[in-house]
Amino acid sequence: MLVIKNASFSYTSNLVLKDISFNISTGANLAIIGESGSGKSTLLKLIYGEYDLDQGEIFWKDTQILGPKHNLVVGYDFMKYVSQEFDLMPYISVEENIGKHLSRFYPEEKAQRTTELLKVVELETFSKTKVKNLSGGQKQRVAIARALAKQPEILLLDEPFSHIDNFKKQSLRRSVFKHLKEQNITCVVASHDKNDVLGFADQMIVLHDKRIIAKDTPQNLYKHPKLPLVASFFEEFSIIDDQIYYAHQLKIVERSDLKAIVKQCYFNGNSWLIEAKYNSDFIFIEHKDSLEIASEIYLKIER
Repeated sequence: MLVIKNASFSYTSNLVLKDISFNISTGANLAIIGESGSGKSTLLKLIYGEYDLDQGEIFWKDTQILGPKHNLVVGYDFMKYVSQEFDLMPYISVEENIGKHLSRFYPEEKAQRTTELLKVVELETFSKTKVKNLSGGQKQRVAIARALAKQPEILLLDEPFSHIDNFKKQSLRRSVFKHLKEQNITCVVASHDKNDVLGFADQMIVLHDKRIIAKDTPQNLYKHPKLPLVASFFEEFSIIDDQIYYAHQLKIVERSDLKAIVKQCYFNGNSWLIEAKYNSDFIFIEHKDSLEIASEIYLKIER
C-alpha cells in the first residue's frame, strides 16, 4: 500500500502542495487531476523521492520514501517513473531501450519479456528502429515499456498518453492498463484527459489551490460533481439555480418555464452542442440536431 500522510512541499518560498493525505491499495489505479500548475507532476516526483518533503511522510509498504537529502541516488528499485521528458537512449533501437536493464545472463527470458512489452505498447513493427527516428508519441510508448520491463511494484505516469495521436490512444490505454491489472502493479497517473481516468482508475483525486478538494471513484465524482472544477474535467456543464448539470441532462421541449436563446451550435460527432443564453448566463445543451441561431428554445432538466 502507498500511504501519503500530511505531505507539504514548496519550491523555495512558493508553497505548491499542503497537507496532502491519501492511501492506495496494492494493484490499484489512482488518477490525479487538476489544472495546469496544480501540483500533479510535483506530487508524482515527491512519491518517487525526487524532492524532499517540507513536512509529512510517504511510505510504500514498510519503506519510507525519502528525497535526495537521504539518498545519493534518486528513486527506488521497486518503483518506476515515466515523465514527460522520456529520458531514452536515442542511438539504440526500441527493443534495446526496453531490454537495457534486463539481465544479459538470461537471453531467452530477456527476449521474451521485450517481445511481450513491445506488444503491450503496440510497437512490434518498430522493434529494430532507432529511437531517434521515432515520433514523440512512439517515444512515449517506448518509455512506458522500458519502465515496465523490470516489473515494478508501483508505476508513476505523468500525462502518459499526451503525445500519442488519437488513432492509437484508446487501444493503447486499454492495453497498458490491462497489463498493469494483470501484473498487480500499483499505478498513479497524473492527467488532464478524462479518457485516461474513466474506465481505468479505481480512485481519483482532484488538486486545487495546493490541496485535495475531492477524492472518490471516478463514477461517483462524475455523477455527483459538487464543484464546477470537477464537472469541467468530465464534460461541458451549466449552472442553473446553483445546481450543476451536464449538457446531456438538459433536454429541449416544446414548452417549459426554462426559456433560452440559441447563440451557437458545435458539431460533436453523434450530437450537437448548443450554446444558449439563459437569463444572463450561458448554458450548454446536447441535442441531436443543429438549431437556428437566435431562436428561442425551452428546456427541461433530467436529474
